[in-house]
Amino acid sequence: MEKKRHFSRRDFLRTAALTTAATAVPFIRVGKAEEAEPLKFALIGCGGRGRGAALQAMEVAKNVTVTVLADAFQERAKGFQKQLRSEKGLEIPDEMVFVGVDAYKKALATDVDYVMLATPPCWRPIHFEAAVNAKKHVFAEKPVATDVVGVRKFIAAAKKAGQLKLSVVAGTQRRHDSSYIETIKKIHDGDIGKIRAARSHCFTAEIILMSSRPEGMSDLEWQLRNWYGFAWTCGDRNVSNHVHELDVINWALGSHPISVVAGGGRAWKTPEERLGNIWDSICCDYEYPNGVHLCSLTRQWFNVPEGRGAYVVGAKRESDCCDMGRQGRNPYHQEQANLIASIRGAGPYYNEGVQIAESTMTAIIGREAAYTGKRLNWDEFMKSDLDLMPKNLSFDLDAKNPVRPIPRPGMPAIPVPTSSK
Repeated sequence: MEKKRHFSRRDFLRTAALTTAATAVPFIRVGKAEEAEPLKFALIGCGGRGRGAALQAMEVAKNVTVTVLADAFQERAKGFQKQLRSEKGLEIPDEMVFVGVDAYKKALATDVDYVMLATPPCWRPIHFEAAVNAKKHVFAEKPVATDVVGVRKFIAAAKKAGQLKLSVVAGTQRRHDSSYIETIKKIHDGDIGKIRAARSHCFTAEIILMSSRPEGMSDLEWQLRNWYGFAWTCGDRNVSNHVHELDVINWALGSHPISVVAGGGRAWKTPEERLGNIWDSICCDYEYPNGVHLCSLTRQWFNVPEGRGAYVVGAKRESDCCDMGRQGRNPYHQEQANLIASIRGAGPYYNEGVQIAESTMTAIIGREAAYTGKRLNWDEFMKSDLDLMPKNLSFDLDAKNPVRPIPRPGMPAIPVPTSSK
């Protein structure tokens, strides 16, 4: 089981755009660096994670304020506007609260310095590309896509952000946790010996049932309100949550996998239940360079033990990737402090766009290997036309977006390339 908290920051040699300080431990203490010129940000996606990140940013640094709210649904945007007024005494004018599928465009047209992207992950490539084009710094919650086309779009925007020197931090908190930073540096330095294998797991028991569909609600609105139930909106369990552990393994091994074979299914999610079209368990055998394999398990079942962790097995011993470092500042706070310092030029420059895209792809390729029952090769899969986004992103009743069937191995919804291995 994992003993400590989470974070985000990557193998700098593989992702040169990430930061200018490859060996520095990037902790920014509260002080002058965080009390510099005022910064304004927009929150795009006013659900629980978005609200939490916005409040954390304002807690860790002075002169940092959310001034714009945007969400597809009015009750979420207006609800956070009311919360900020009652709990923080922060008044956001009604004209700075935007609602609808295109609310992000209106938020990006304001004079904010940076944006927080915390909508369901299916929107992340679209919103991130638009934010970079608007020359805004970005905090992007994980994962950052649910399909291959989305990952490629995100990577292209991340590279453009690097050219523009826009700061980008992802919601992979372990990369901002001192216990992980120090431990993985020691792993890279050979403290556990040559790496032989790795394993990871993400076991949870929370169940999110889909709401009944009210009469007169469009396909898109119903699916977005129940976004955790569909592969196109959440990416399935391997993508939406287990991406944290996969990110740690990629970081520790200094690479993304080169191929994967997987399995899984629905142990308790029957077609009759209001549980969408995702699976409840996926098991992957990822192959990394130099013959290292990762055994990766994720499940979401009722009434069973919970836990999560990422482990690397060396010739000398095994490490949980956080057992050789000190526990420092809350990593949810640290990631916000690091982003703010990067924007202000008071700390290392961060662009975590490529690394989080690669970790997201690691989760996606594992999901698709399970869905299809085929071994998938990374380089071939990255060229795939796998695109799950609806073409008509409208709440109009006549804009149809039928639910894809529950995946069955041997019968993929969208053909994907496979390796000959």
